[in-house]
Amino acid sequence: MDEPTSVRRIWESLGLPGIVDVHTHFMPKNVMDKVWQYFDAAGPLVGRPWPITYRSDEQARLDTLRRFGVRAFTSLVYPHKPDMAAWLNQWTAQFAADTPDCLSTATFYPEPTAAGYVQAAITGGTQVFKAHVQVGGYDPTDPLLDEVWGLLAEAAVPVVIHCSSGPQPGNHTGPDPVRAVLRRHPRLRLIVAHMGMPEYTEFLDLAEGFSGVALDTTMAFTRFSEETMPFPVAEYPRLRALGDRILWGSDFPNIPYGYLDAMTAVTRLPGVDDDWLRQVFHDNGVALFGLN
Repeated sequence: MDEPTSVRRIWESLGLPGIVDVHTHFMPKNVMDKVWQYFDAAGPLVGRPWPITYRSDEQARLDTLRRFGVRAFTSLVYPHKPDMAAWLNQWTAQFAADTPDCLSTATFYPEPTAAGYVQAAITGGTQVFKAHVQVGGYDPTDPLLDEVWGLLAEAAVPVVIHCSSGPQPGNHTGPDPVRAVLRRHPRLRLIVAHMGMPEYTEFLDLAEGFSGVALDTTMAFTRFSEETMPFPVAEYPRLRALGDRILWGSDFPNIPYGYLDAMTAVTRLPGVDDDWLRQVFHDNGVALFGLN
């Protein structure tokens, strides 16, 4: 059986119309090429061999997601220096306009112009933002971002944020800076990428303490991640209890294994039932983004 058929069997067996994937990457070609080169070289923020499973041109990648039955996905981009985010946002806005099943996505960086282009993106209909604390190398509590967080909280636009210390720690990763931001902006809707690995417990604490905090499953629970950053057995009851705040994310195309492998790992989590899986693979994303 081919992979798309096997993926579809998972969500069809749950009675779902498809999948909502909150963590996929589409970028300008020159940017994606550089990202792939970094993974190929197992750069310092990667730290281990990392083959790209779905290395193909943009249209082929879109076709693959659609064959899997992904009905909504993201074009997560992230700057690593100033004067980059606004340009990325122009690209993602056009990509979303040309790709109706892609959620309109934007990003930001701590710089004096950030509040202006974030407000413009919100006004333009952006549905989700991406913040990458590890790659960006910035402190989420940077004063240049305070107005940005305030705008996002007021607009209730979710932010997928890579703020944990996996696969390698950054200068400002970990739960403490995010906790400080949430105390100042408690209405923020944050989707903590990668289940907060390896600080799973601390980010589950944040989800329990702040109603706008969710977590995505990206790379968590897979054999690849369990080898070095295993999810704590003691936290499975809390994971199940937070079923309305867990969202399916894949990191497609930049994953070193198959999409089916990641989905299967989630279906095999201890104690989860079909209702929990329906929430994670589809319903939570539909509710968060107001999809039909």
